[in-house]
Amino acid sequence: MTKQELAKAIYRTSHLTGEFKLRSGAISNEYFDKYQFESNPELLLEICQHIIDILPDDFDALAGLEMGGIPIAVILSQLTGKPVCFVRKKAKEYGTCNLAEGTEIFGKKLLVVEDVVTSGGQVILSSQELRDKGAVITDAICVIDRESGGKDGLNNIGINLNPLFTMSEIKSYL
Repeated sequence: MTKQELAKAIYRTSHLTGEFKLRSGAISNEYFDKYQFESNPELLLEICQHIIDILPDDFDALAGLEMGGIPIAVILSQLTGKPVCFVRKKAKEYGTCNLAEGTEIFGKKLLVVEDVVTSGGQVILSSQELRDKGAVITDAICVIDRESGGKDGLNNIGINLNPLFTMSEIKSYL
């Protein structure tokens, strides 16, 4: 599948119109229900095969953010052979009380994996918490950058966002 065909498939599968409140608090008349493309095994694999082309060269492990970044990170782990950790929005309050489950993060260069980025708020919060736990984070990837300030917000804390698609790019393929 070409990148243009993939963009059309993502749009067809997950684009909704209406009135939606985004995580950032903003109201949007369109929404990408990422769980629709993440729950489709063929489409998810195709997305991850295209993401391989935009991965930075230097990272130790993938850090999939709860909840949408996790399926993407798992498939990328399979394709790259890199270990993965699953990053909670809030550290568990029982058992191990971990923020990140799976591979060790202390001293590791993590590549943060998210599905859709709007303001970048969750990527920023999670990255800061991972850094507080000793992880090194310089890059993040996502499937769709809604081009609503996320890239700039991440740059402000020293993280480069590499999206597979921007919102305007997807729309240009339609």
